[in-house]
Amino acid sequence: MVTDKINKLLTNREFISVATCDFSGRPNVAPKFFLKLENKFIYLIDYVLGTSYENIKLNPRVSISLMDLDNLIGYQMNGAVEIIERGKDHDQLLAEFQAKEISLSTKRIIQAIDTGKTHQNFEVSLPEQAIIFKVKIEEIVVISSNGNITREKIQHGNT
Repeated sequence: MVTDKINKLLTNREFISVATCDFSGRPNVAPKFFLKLENKFIYLIDYVLGTSYENIKLNPRVSISLMDLDNLIGYQMNGAVEIIERGKDHDQLLAEFQAKEISLSTKRIIQAIDTGKTHQNFEVSLPEQAIIFKVKIEEIVVISSNGNITREKIQHGNT
């Protein structure tokens, strides 16, 4: 299944780019912290609360793309976003986010010790405010290395 391949690609990613658009058609693409892919939903963290957030409040449609460099296959996921700003789910997802941030910081520090690679910042600072974008994947587009495109509509149960 395509979502399994995408989940494998997302496993080692901390950030993915999300494209939004306002009602006048002006596009915006910005990196968002990737939290997880679960039950055909992608959970992203937005702690900037800038153009992406404003666009999604007006137009909840997004497109996310990533590339499998080993096989030269591109994936585009299109869907609708639910913004989670407070409540029990928000708090639980933020706790997962904080754990993933600590893991990322730890990995960067160990990498620097092992390789001597320097970073401007080793730690991801915990933001004062953050919201969750819960992206309901409705369509996956697969772009092969020869330019063939296939589209898969994603069925959701009563979620």
